[in-house]
Amino acid sequence: MPSKEDTNHLCNNIARLRWACRRGMLELDVLLNNFLNETYLTLPVSEKKLFTELLTYPDPELFAWLIGRERPENKELARITEIIHSHARSGI
Repeated sequence: MPSKEDTNHLCNNIARLRWACRRGMLELDVLLNNFLNETYLTLPVSEKKLFTELLTYPDPELFAWLIGRERPENKELARITEIIHSHARSGI
């Protein structure tokens, strides 16, 4: 888990976020990069930090959350996964 300072730095560095969105699964690459490109900058800082934290999780867990097969136990992470899931369903 990254420190609060690391999360703040990553949260404000789009190039690093873009790199962190590159995953081992094409489906995750598409979901995360589309969200980053189309919605991330409009999020409040608290949700940007959650997105950054979310990127620290392994691909299988992240994929299950983002397609709605599973839900994170952490309520905050569940909120950001639902935002990403809703964005993907909206076809924006």
